[in-house]
Amino acid sequence: MSIQDKLSRLLSDLRISVTDRCNFRCPYCMPAEVFGDRYEFLPKTQILTFEEIERLARIFISLGARKLRLTGGEPLVRAEVLNLVERLARLSGIEDLALTTNGYLLPKFAQVLRDAGLRRVTVSLDSLDDTVFRQMNGLGYDKDKVLQGIEAAEKAGLQPIKINCVVLKGVNEHTLVDLARHFKGSGHIVRFVEFMDVGNLNGWDISKVVTAREIFERINSELPLEPLPANYHGEVASRFRYKDGSGEIGIIASVTHPFCGDCTRARLSTEGQLVTCLFANDGFDLRAPLRAGVPDEKLREMIQSLWTRRSDRYSEVRFESLKSNRELPQHRKIEMYRLGG
Repeated sequence: MSIQDKLSRLLSDLRISVTDRCNFRCPYCMPAEVFGDRYEFLPKTQILTFEEIERLARIFISLGARKLRLTGGEPLVRAEVLNLVERLARLSGIEDLALTTNGYLLPKFAQVLRDAGLRRVTVSLDSLDDTVFRQMNGLGYDKDKVLQGIEAAEKAGLQPIKINCVVLKGVNEHTLVDLARHFKGSGHIVRFVEFMDVGNLNGWDISKVVTAREIFERINSELPLEPLPANYHGEVASRFRYKDGSGEIGIIASVTHPFCGDCTRARLSTEGQLVTCLFANDGFDLRAPLRAGVPDEKLREMIQSLWTRRSDRYSEVRFESLKSNRELPQHRKIEMYRLGG
């Protein structure tokens, strides 16, 4: 069974945030000036257990979800996360089990993740310039451990590896070509992401956005590109191939080329809320009925009812406002570190 929302969008992807904690403090997600030593993250009792995540994932699969992705925060800081990977890898009906990570802990975890049943990783790497990278991760880490993590993932067979780079004007756009060149011919796919107004704390402003066109022109001027068709319906990145045949890149342009119309993703937050849009102001609590002993069929009905009522299209609304010079619609949004992007 596969269910559709009000805009005829199927449910096919479930993103599961396993922790709200992270060992980085990237300014577009968890700026260090906000998430300091005294910041209070969710207590353990409010976070879904692995048993609860597995149970909900099975229900989502029965409603059409075929791709599962573990996110955070940084999912590899969650204790015993390998146990969750093993549980999800055994579920019947999934076609892909992936994980998004900042890569810092991958040298330790890559092989055991693969052995547990993980299939792919997406690694965040915003620059190869150590000065810029230290600024972007917020805690002064060098890039070397992340590069080692990518190598470990490749060796373990967690492929294809995608590398996400969030582009901030005046911060890292001058390093994009170097990043593309470094992975050109490696088989890994670098995806450049427009800075998005996810959450409320990252100081988003349209003036800080390097547009998809600017990203393309900057890279194409030195490493000639040509467009590629999407791999599948709902793919968020526009694909481009190097004209010499040595690989591809992607550009994710939620701000200037919104793709709400193809969105097939549901999100399960760290504390067990079903969220139907990355820019949502709230979610639907699944933890309470889970812990109250509600049977699977009733949970299934709840999820199906919520998805079939879904009509989210925030990025398109934002784009229409920007295009007509109207004030952006303002509402308080769930923070990205609880949704995983």
